[in-house]
Amino acid sequence: MFDPSSKARLTHHDLGRFADDTQFHRIARAVCGAGCLPRKELFEAWEVARRVRRRFRGGRIVDLCAGHGLLGQIMLVLDDSSSEVLAVDQTFPASSSTLARAMAAEWPRVSGRVTFRECPLEDVDLADGDVVVSIHSCGALTDGVIDLSVAARARLAVLPCCHDLDTADTGALTGWLDGPLAVDVVRASKLRALGWQVWTQTIPAAITPQNRLLMACPPG
Repeated sequence: MFDPSSKARLTHHDLGRFADDTQFHRIARAVCGAGCLPRKELFEAWEVARRVRRRFRGGRIVDLCAGHGLLGQIMLVLDDSSSEVLAVDQTFPASSSTLARAMAAEWPRVSGRVTFRECPLEDVDLADGDVVVSIHSCGALTDGVIDLSVAARARLAVLPCCHDLDTADTGALTGWLDGPLAVDVVRASKLRALGWQVWTQTIPAAITPQNRLLMACPPG
């Protein structure tokens, strides 16, 4: 079996698993060629990106707590009407540049349109045309991503993880819902209370049990 939740790195030894002429297999082959990305991150990024692109087209892509920055780059591959990708994290893996080169070699049109910036979340300037995405921003970092997006009126998609039940707002719902689910319900409810349109989906649990995808866009 080929476990999509594995943290083992994809390498050239895995190329034969992705032999089809599909967009996902092309991305997977580029990732295998780079030889630096855990298998789980490929499947997470793909499942999130394709769901978000069904809702949100165009706009600058801002990938927060970006890790290797694959999510933002897949978003650009799926919709070339976006101008650029800004990938932000406190510190990027040294191999993030290796992966970016592999993606640009497969899709030359993305070359020069992906910027990596190391800084805290609060130093990121967003605009109302942006599409803000983030996979597994731990605990309160997800709330920081949401708050920044709300302040800028930027479209938003997050896949939360590592809910800190000692500090997070559960809305006193834990009598009915497990703690992490209560936190995510409150997050979605707060956005709706602000007038935002909200979509809730999941990616396959076989990839990650922390699989709830929250998407939202401002009114107007």
